[in-house]
Amino acid sequence: MLNTYLFDFDGTLVDSMPTFVRAMLKLLDDHGVKYGDDIVKIITPLGYGGSARYFQTLGLKLSVEEIIKEINDFAINEYAYNIPAKNNVVETLKKLKNRGCDLNVLTASPHIMLDPCLKRIGIFDLFTNVWSCEDFNTTKADLKIYELSAGKIGKKVDEIVFLDDNFNACKTAKSAGMKVYGVYDKSSDEFVEDMKNLTDKYVFDFSELL
Repeated sequence: MLNTYLFDFDGTLVDSMPTFVRAMLKLLDDHGVKYGDDIVKIITPLGYGGSARYFQTLGLKLSVEEIIKEINDFAINEYAYNIPAKNNVVETLKKLKNRGCDLNVLTASPHIMLDPCLKRIGIFDLFTNVWSCEDFNTTKADLKIYELSAGKIGKKVDEIVFLDDNFNACKTAKSAGMKVYGVYDKSSDEFVEDMKNLTDKYVFDFSELL
């Protein structure tokens, strides 16, 4: 039985995707940069640095550091004080921990937003490892990040269950050899059937993990 979990953060553990999307699109809109309908699907696994570099390819004339600062200025207060856990996340994680499961986080969000949010909602200490993509100097679009995180956990890649609401991240983790559970989030509504076809399990509510 698999009992090692690697959770995404935005849209999986917390209801932050509306804030994440608003911050990203506001930046592009404020600078008059055009983007496609699939922008959210593309940037969600990339992290802030990866998204910044992608925005530059769209024509945004700012440095990576300037882009990240603008996003942070908009979003940091929301993560620190307002963004809630998703339905049944806290209760389910506590029950999994009590069953002896090893819980870990891997997210595109930086620690400056990630850590205060997890601590405020009372689940930071449930995790053995809390990783941002910045800890690996790559993104969740890179197969390597799943292999590296498995190595740090001390398990083989196929001994870990990865959970994410983003189709591209799930697809990459699946290609890396992880068991993958898709998690419903309103921001990825249009990809539900794709996610069901791709993943080993798809949940609409965290309580389904029990």
